[in-house]
Amino acid sequence: MAQEKVVLAYSGGLDTTAIIPWLKENYGYEVICCCIDCGQGEELDGLSERAKASGAAKLYIEDIVDDFCDNYIVPCVQAGAVYENKYLLGTAMARPGIAAKLVEIARKEGAVAICHGATGKGNDQIRFELGIKALAPDIKVIAPWRNDKWKLQSRQDEIDYCKAHGIDLPFSTDQSYSRDRNLWHISHEGLELEDPSQEPNYEHLLMLTTPPEKAPDKPEYVTMTFEKGVPTSVNGKKMKVSDIIKELNEIGGRNGIGIIDIVENRVVGMKSRGVYETPGGTILMEAHAQLEELCLDRATMEMKKEMGAKLAQVCYEGKWFTPLCDAIQAFVKSTQEYVTGEVKFKLYKGNIIKAGTTSPYSLYSESLASFTTGDLYDHHDAEGFITLWGLPLKVRAMKLQENQKTK
Repeated sequence: MAQEKVVLAYSGGLDTTAIIPWLKENYGYEVICCCIDCGQGEELDGLSERAKASGAAKLYIEDIVDDFCDNYIVPCVQAGAVYENKYLLGTAMARPGIAAKLVEIARKEGAVAICHGATGKGNDQIRFELGIKALAPDIKVIAPWRNDKWKLQSRQDEIDYCKAHGIDLPFSTDQSYSRDRNLWHISHEGLELEDPSQEPNYEHLLMLTTPPEKAPDKPEYVTMTFEKGVPTSVNGKKMKVSDIIKELNEIGGRNGIGIIDIVENRVVGMKSRGVYETPGGTILMEAHAQLEELCLDRATMEMKKEMGAKLAQVCYEGKWFTPLCDAIQAFVKSTQEYVTGEVKFKLYKGNIIKAGTTSPYSLYSESLASFTTGDLYDHHDAEGFITLWGLPLKVRAMKLQENQKTK
């Protein structure tokens, strides 16, 4: 009888390295490691050797950077999806794409289970598992950190466990930040960040971004273009979305853009404190919003704000592969038909400052907005409008006066 297979979401870190022998020992599975590349960069170096040295039968390294950008980042940018007014969803947006790829590899390998290394306190366990349930309800999910067979409670326990199974890799017990990195952002948790009263040690913490006070003393101008809500160029150079984000990360990083310190509400019910570096993403979101100010009418913008907040919640909670998420995205996409034009801004010590926006579909009319009376607007018309617009207020006030007189 053929040995059953499990696909392990593999990062190459200590946790997922220790999970390889644990799966073999406790389930007897053949372990297929799958590392999903969302733009982690050098973190992928040496993974193949590490996975095989740890007992994996095979390692897939799957590049989904463009898929991540086109099918997850762009819809969230177009929606203006920001969780709790601050978090740009860097980790949350990546998880459904990772889940989809894990399912794809599991199907290819004929695996009976998918395993992830997310802890029982975080959001990622929910995001991974909801994605897998939506796409492959027949595949079993194994979460070691919630499993009674998992007895490893510290990094030292994991190191000792690996050594006992003939895996001697250069892991250390040094305490450092818990980080998640992809093309869109880097998140930081742990150490002094666990105490909300403590200021982050930015000198030690930041990896993408210069602290604003150390950014250049001279502002840097940037020009971007969009077509139907999708970014198409930076400073006159046409690029695909993933390359635009890379370029904006460099530009924003050196100008101190996109550092967020937030205490957020996790799905599992607790508050957590983290610092997010999202230099390119912060610029892209702001540039897109700047263009929408010209191109969208008032009623559409009001509804879009509600839909953006809802999409942020849906994404954060791991409900990407749902009818509600599809419906929100359909609405948002319909609003982007005329979000085309050029946005110019300057970056200065953590700030994004408008420097001019143009669009062939701009709804702004200089003749209407100016104080000079034109053909489309007669100042006298405002009198009748105010009378009708304020009628409910006036009627209520009159009734209150009548009631007071009768007392």
